[in-house]
Amino acid sequence: MSEAAIYPGQGAQQVGMGRDVADRFSAAADVFAQADAVLGFPLSQLCFEGPEDKLGATDIQQPAIFTTSVALFRAAVDAHVVRADQFAAMGGLSLGEYSALHLAGALGFEDALRLVYRRGQLMQQSAEAAPGGMVSLMGLDEEKALALCERVADQGRLSPANFNCPGQIVISGDRAACEAAAALADEFGGRAIPLKVAGAFHSALMKPAAEAFRETLATAAFAKPTCRVIANVDAEYHTDPDAIRESLYLQVYNPVRWQACVERLVADGCRAFYEIGPNRVLTGLMRKIDRSAKTTNLSKADDLNP
Repeated sequence: MSEAAIYPGQGAQQVGMGRDVADRFSAAADVFAQADAVLGFPLSQLCFEGPEDKLGATDIQQPAIFTTSVALFRAAVDAHVVRADQFAAMGGLSLGEYSALHLAGALGFEDALRLVYRRGQLMQQSAEAAPGGMVSLMGLDEEKALALCERVADQGRLSPANFNCPGQIVISGDRAACEAAAALADEFGGRAIPLKVAGAFHSALMKPAAEAFRETLATAAFAKPTCRVIANVDAEYHTDPDAIRESLYLQVYNPVRWQACVERLVADGCRAFYEIGPNRVLTGLMRKIDRSAKTTNLSKADDLNP
């Protein structure tokens, strides 16, 4: 039975994350110290103490979640809960794909951290330039979600942004279109939950961020991963460095196909999953995608008892 490691994305942050792990494991403390040095500000303090509004800012939560995920992985290896070479595959939800690429040897820590920090800055800038939002649709399939987006097209741009699990699709776009879609969701047989996010992520509104980010991606030193890493945009495995750069560029303004990623990993033999990072978001999604797959959550120090 093959095993896969999966890493969370934006929205998984919580004040205090990583603090217990850094207190107990020097390997984790070293990761936070390195992040502080690379970024030039106390990211670790924001993770450990907040404040919540600062930690939740797009340009902070992205490097914060990435750093906490890496710290938990390093601590888990130190604690002999996992081995560094144990996993047949890795994947991550949106931002989490960078954690997967780094921990699969495709990207050094400093390059990965600078990338996610810059990615967050650019996404925040695009969000401020073109105000938008995101709405979680419960109970709709892809066909109905697309039909709903088309129904409100006169209100602005709107499209699916996250295919998270069966019955949960997030749509993203101009604020007026989001509000109109939320009001009509029950007519399509679903339920709408507006999300508290800074902007219309994984939509056409993020295209300016993607174009600017492409320049940053070109400067990062990528290598072929040492294990399979699945890509959000098409549920295919990453190959050579140029293809990785292109996929990460596309990921900024295209939908995240997380359900398809998990289904592909399961089809290719992964039956045991380890969610490594703050919170339990992916563990919850896994139960809805494939209840037969075993998922182990490693999000705090107490989870690292072998």
